[in-house]
Amino acid sequence: MLNRQILRLVAPALLLATAALAQNGRVRVLHASPDAPNVDVLVDGVRVLQDLPFREYSEYLSVPAGRREIRVNVTGTSTTVLQATPEVAANTDYTAIAVGYAGGRQPALDILLLTDDNRAPAEGQIRIRAVHAAPGAPNVDIYAGTPFEPLERLTPALTNVPFRAASGYLAVPILTYHLRVAVAGTQNVAISTGRLPSWGGMVRTFVAVDSRGGGAPFEILVLPDRF
Repeated sequence: MLNRQILRLVAPALLLATAALAQNGRVRVLHASPDAPNVDVLVDGVRVLQDLPFREYSEYLSVPAGRREIRVNVTGTSTTVLQATPEVAANTDYTAIAVGYAGGRQPALDILLLTDDNRAPAEGQIRIRAVHAAPGAPNVDIYAGTPFEPLERLTPALTNVPFRAASGYLAVPILTYHLRVAVAGTQNVAISTGRLPSWGGMVRTFVAVDSRGGGAPFEILVLPDRF
């Protein structure tokens, strides 16, 4: 009898919690500004991330649906370096990337907000997306091949990609890949990842970023959208 009473008490609470979660979106944050200090991130005035350094990213954070105020402050201060009020949709995932330069150079510091698609890939495939978030790099071509396959034998998966651009999700077979980023229209490789193994169900976002302070050497960060 006691178990039934407990169940009657717990079940409504679980339903309310499930309903509340259904009204939330999810947002993760990547710090990709090469000359910005470590930052705190606040949503509607509440600090949700602390001391996030350059080239680091958060897990997905549950955020209530609706128009939200996102502020990026210099860590431990009330100095706001970025502010945005995006509309967050329920049951939708986002990646917010701090891009550009904080110290007065162009392109200036800004937030690049991407809508993520974390649906499972078709059987035998993975899905990948590329983002150009390196302000010191020119437009680029992106090649995806097997490890150390000669570049001249490959056709670029994406061409003439400018700063702040993000591709759609590309469905590709499960393989071990080697991504290379070249200056657009040339085979001058700016970034080379080496071996990138993949497995069924995987969704990844590849983000090109500057070195600390800006400029080369450039690097690709791999964000795990879905395992």
